Amino acid sequence: MKTTIYMVRHAESPYIEGQERERGLSEQGTRAAGRVRFLLGGLPIDRFVSSPYERAVLTIREAAETRGAGIRLEEDLRERRLAGDDQPISGHLFREAKRRVYEDPEFAFPGGESSREAQARAVRVIGRLLREHAGEQIVIGTHGDIMTLILNHYDPYYDYVFWESTTMPDIYRLTFEGERLADVARLWEPEPV
Repeated sequence: MKTTIYMVRHAESPYIEGQERERGLSEQGTRAAGRVRFLLGGLPIDRFVSSPYERAVLTIREAAETRGAGIRLEEDLRERRLAGDDQPISGHLFREAKRRVYEDPEFAFPGGESSREAQARAVRVIGRLLREHAGEQIVIGTHGDIMTLILNHYDPYYDYVFWESTTMPDIYRLTFEGERLADVARLWEPEPV
């Protein structure tokens, strides 16, 4: 049975240290969420699921509200914690830190989560959704790391280089035959600069 999952990476969100869960969308991100609603508008979506982080929820909220649908929050779809609060990684070190955790899936910075750990918790959610809602079309509000790690579970092509190529927002349609990933297609087209 074919199940379709639309992975929606959240729109632009201003970084505010210590507010990972509460960060909303920037003005540009709010406009982009309207485009997400438009792109998903003509699709026969059955349900909406999201990371509990506000930026992920806000990116798909308009699309859900247009259908009168709620959004089910899944804690295990939260963004990967790169390092502990006492050792924040930002600025020019951020991309190098991301590269390191992708190149060594078992590695974690102190207080952080390895790629393997983050991937395992997120893939459990995907597996459950595929079993419980087989044949449906599901929108998932997510994050760049989690989206990449989920895709990587099914195909090693999706790695650091893929993560780096994604935009905020971004939309990928994943087509599953049972629990086997059969196809991936990018739906989001960034606006011309």
